[in-house]
Amino acid sequence: MGPSRARALSAAGLETVLDLLRHVPFRWEDRREVVPVAAAVAGRAATFRGRLSAIRRIRTRRRGFSLVRAVLTDGSGAIPVVWFNQPYLFQRLREGEEYLLHGAGRDRSGLELVSPTCEPLDRALHGARIAPVYPSLGPGLGPAMLRRLIATVLEDFAPAAVPEPLPAELLERHGLPRLGEALLALHRPQGGVELLNERRSPAHGRLIYEELLRLQVSLALLRARETAAPRTLVYRVDDRLRTVARGLLPFRLTAAQRRVLGEIVADLQGPHPMLRLLQGDVGSGKTLVAALALVVAMESGFQGAFMAPTELLAEQHYATLERLLGERYRLGLFTGVRGGRGNDPARLRERLAAGEIQLAVGTHALIQEGVEFRRLGLAVVDEQHRFGVRQRALLRRKGEPAEQPDLLVMTATPIPRTLALTAWGDLAVSTLDELPPGRTPVATELFPARRRHAVYQRVREELAAGGRVFVVVPLIEESGGSAVASLAEAEERVRGELPGWPCAVLHGRLPTVERARVMQAFAIGEVRVLLATTVVEVGVDVPEAACMVIESAERFGLAQLHQLRGRVGRGARPSRCFALHGRLTAEARRRLAVFARTNDGFEIAEEDLKIRGPGDVLGTRQAGLPALRSARLPDDWEWLERARDDAREVLARLPAAEIEALSGMAVDAAAAVLNP
Repeated sequence: MGPSRARALSAAGLETVLDLLRHVPFRWEDRREVVPVAAAVAGRAATFRGRLSAIRRIRTRRRGFSLVRAVLTDGSGAIPVVWFNQPYLFQRLREGEEYLLHGAGRDRSGLELVSPTCEPLDRALHGARIAPVYPSLGPGLGPAMLRRLIATVLEDFAPAAVPEPLPAELLERHGLPRLGEALLALHRPQGGVELLNERRSPAHGRLIYEELLRLQVSLALLRARETAAPRTLVYRVDDRLRTVARGLLPFRLTAAQRRVLGEIVADLQGPHPMLRLLQGDVGSGKTLVAALALVVAMESGFQGAFMAPTELLAEQHYATLERLLGERYRLGLFTGVRGGRGNDPARLRERLAAGEIQLAVGTHALIQEGVEFRRLGLAVVDEQHRFGVRQRALLRRKGEPAEQPDLLVMTATPIPRTLALTAWGDLAVSTLDELPPGRTPVATELFPARRRHAVYQRVREELAAGGRVFVVVPLIEESGGSAVASLAEAEERVRGELPGWPCAVLHGRLPTVERARVMQAFAIGEVRVLLATTVVEVGVDVPEAACMVIESAERFGLAQLHQLRGRVGRGARPSRCFALHGRLTAEARRRLAVFARTNDGFEIAEEDLKIRGPGDVLGTRQAGLPALRSARLPDDWEWLERARDDAREVLARLPAAEIEALSGMAVDAAAAVLNP
């Protein structure tokens, strides 16, 4: 292999022969049957055997672009062949020699084969076999080149020589082959094309199980390390606390809220720190549950922290918690260098360190240097998917090491079961699956952009009836322009559709004071139309707003659309959401159809996973975890459950000191556990 190809493989993450062998095919084609030339059909790929003649190179008017043409002949007839921009073939092909070709024909002015693979009969690699088709790794590393490279490796391949990273007992338990055998079966299959293409072969099971087992061991190591040592932190949960909590409640809890609160309190009273994920659909009452958990901490003499991903959301939570808890507890708002609203940042930090502030609400400013708690007991992280493992760990470290503060993370984007065991597998999961009384489903309708005027006519009717309206636009950085300019254009368009109605603009670049003023004006009705970017995606609670227009809806993800829609339907008025869209791709059409069909966040989460796949759904939130290359979720749910159970069993055999010695969630740590 030459240096340039080696560099290209390295850039694709393949440094060793084993890396190359782990780049497995994504499809297999059965090319074993050789078809007579006379049986060629346009649009259907087939393998042909014959002799080439009339080989010639044709230069075109397009600079640097040429054709190679030839005629393939066998006993049944002849067919023209053309290759585009592969001039080297003209030097390589020999008149009258016998070749094996695989490709599909097209019929324009006559049937011809277009850019088939072509190889001498005695050295056939691409045809007359079950041919693996590899994912391309970029220019010069397409499926055919990868097939050649891997075939070269396999010439001297000894499966038994490949190091086996998994314990033999686990392979035997699940009837799985060793790694070397599995790789050989995938790169040089002898049969079972249907099983291979459906990912049901034993070799596939072997790679899927290994990936998921390493992931589950990594997550189990994280959880074991976080909960290994006992702690000194103790909460008081007694009748006095229950009386205080009941006095703070604005209404009765739902059955789901009571169940989840019971799970949280049981964790708080346990010997190890709580690491729990609270998930629930928009409007299910997560903030109230978190507030009551914080009451448990504060009534026991500890401080609480509530961290949100944006200033707007932190301000909204601060207002809600101040309204709910402010008469009994002292709260402070921490949002970056400006500190809290109307407060001196340095003075705020002093009061927090002295214990005067019992509940700190803020953004990532809470985990910055210089922000110290006197005695942190419970940390709550909202919209946890916007933060990574590192950020939530930094927040917990604001407490005393011996006391080990508890952690409750929340998300309004419901997580499919499979992802709850992967991305958040180090956390116990509680689910709010019941909406409070009075929440009504939002009627959602889709309209092409050309019907914008008709949609805004219905918006005008809503405004005339006393309603308030959200208009959400994507913030688009146009080439040669700016996001602010695109927002200004949207504002001009909306004001033109809704003349005379007081309108204001809300986006993340507004100063904090101006943002608060706009939100207050909308809440009290001075502003009737709020034109906003996705800063209103979470946390904004204006019950009087019962109508939303989402412009360019095709630009938003499914989960984001559902979050936006959750800003309406919070009051007594019948609520509706109009999604205006431009030209739709097949995926966008599917996404919007799901959005219009259901208000169920859990169904939407499952559909989002199917449409985008786990890689896009997870993004980079869980940096440090091994990537999934062979496993697909939710298809491989059964393998995930087996891997989880096996990971727990393997770790249960290790002494606590050894678990503590294993560093973080590195893949090497998982490898050390599985094959010490």
